[in-house]
Amino acid sequence: MSTNRTLDTDTGTGARTTIQRVAALVGAVFLLVGILGFVPGITTNYDQLAFADHHSQAKLLGIFQVSVLHNLVHLAFGVAGLVMAKRARTAFTYLVGGGAIYLVLWLYGLFIDKESSANFVPVNSADDWLHFFLGAAMIAAGLMLRRQAARTGDVRAT
Repeated sequence: MSTNRTLDTDTGTGARTTIQRVAALVGAVFLLVGILGFVPGITTNYDQLAFADHHSQAKLLGIFQVSVLHNLVHLAFGVAGLVMAKRARTAFTYLVGGGAIYLVLWLYGLFIDKESSANFVPVNSADDWLHFFLGAAMIAAGLMLRRQAARTGDVRAT
């Protein structure tokens, strides 16, 4: 096996690194959340689901404000996670880069007026703190798993 193949492994052999499994799991969860955002009953006030805008009163699990755009972003983020989990390096990028995106979204949610057109996704306070938790957890997982891979000599994730 060539060095480049080892460094940029795809999982054709079925041997996935831990960082790849975690990125795939995160992607699958985002995909599920995106789908559930379109399911009446799991999403309350489903009849008030708007494409985008702070006027969408639909809430996933009765807590997290969603819109069609918000659900589509979750679906896209989920697909990205599944695709990027095919290689250890891109799995790391997904976790750390995606985590950074979620921390920026957390800050955005903290500073915008929730009743203004700036809240086009839309987000509410529950979304804001979930975004903080997700961002911090994704970055921490990416960094810890990459460090673990370096300690164990699994060069695929470094």
